[in-house]
Amino acid sequence: MIDSLTMLKALISIIAAAGAIIIVVPTIRFLRDVVPFAYPTARVRARMGRLFTDRQLTELMETENLREFKNYLRGFPDYEKYIDEYPIEKALESQLAETYQLITEIAPERIKKVFEAQFKKWDIKNIKSLLTAKDTGLSPEETTNLLIPFGELKDKLKELTDLKTVQDIITALEDTEYGPILEAALPDYEKTGMLLPFEAALDKYYMETALEVLEELAISKEDAEILRTYFGVQIDATNLKIILRAKADNLKYEDISPYIMPEGYQLPEWKLEYLMEAEDIKGMINELEGTDYGPILAEALPEYEETGSLATFERALEKYINETARTFALKRPLGVGPMITFLSRKEAEIKNLKVIARTKREPSFPESILKEMLI
Repeated sequence: MIDSLTMLKALISIIAAAGAIIIVVPTIRFLRDVVPFAYPTARVRARMGRLFTDRQLTELMETENLREFKNYLRGFPDYEKYIDEYPIEKALESQLAETYQLITEIAPERIKKVFEAQFKKWDIKNIKSLLTAKDTGLSPEETTNLLIPFGELKDKLKELTDLKTVQDIITALEDTEYGPILEAALPDYEKTGMLLPFEAALDKYYMETALEVLEELAISKEDAEILRTYFGVQIDATNLKIILRAKADNLKYEDISPYIMPEGYQLPEWKLEYLMEAEDIKGMINELEGTDYGPILAEALPEYEETGSLATFERALEKYINETARTFALKRPLGVGPMITFLSRKEAEIKNLKVIARTKREPSFPESILKEMLI
């Protein structure tokens, strides 16, 4: 017979072992989720410290001309190597592409495919530039100045630059993943004479690819939620930009429905269709009451009514995306948060630098207006 004391000791041992398992298993999960991000997070935080401060942006705004602006940027290694090689906007975009490439390379394996999908934006940006160049009759040299030497299509850019027409570009890309997308949008381009069908179809493909990759990944629910929010907000903004352009051009929902993405964050497809039924842009913005986008676009409405430029709304939406992404580093500091926050802040920095650079071509551009154009 086993005495009571022996049984009690055995029971205590079993309970202690079970407690250890309960403690160890969550610890292992935590380490599994966090440790792979330690090195990338350190690299990203170091890069975050190299982003321009408000004071530095002010100093850039105060430069007298484009030459002074470029001289200022030469003092920063991230920009120096591109400034003398390319026209200023291409130089800035190239630095941004290099940043995306770096983040893709250092991302943990389990999440790398998300950043590889994001890196497709340089192929898509280049395709849009090529289509614009051929549609407007730019020379090969002028076209080259628009292209960013990054992406899967980098080695084909010279060949594509020498082509003559929009149809030539589509034919040359038929053996790439973008071929079917462009072929499907071609009839609408031929019907309307506008590049919007191509641009919207490429944007839709880009976001759908990123979402498909995200659904396939085995990552923590916290990282997945941040990425879904980030992509969802971008989808909402893209859909709103398409609808705003459609309202300005007096198009109907059926004209743009093939390019609308239904996987948004706050705006389901039925809501987007409802927005298109509004009488005008002001009415559309009123229908956004109850979403984050209503107040954002309402605040931008007076400037649009004064200038007639949709860029006012686009800038407001980009600012919202950036502000949303800034919170991710705090919400998920030991995961994907800092990487997304950094990329969004870098995007904003490049957009602001491009705006400042453009104003340096105009003598005595009012600084008060310039500040309003920044995001």
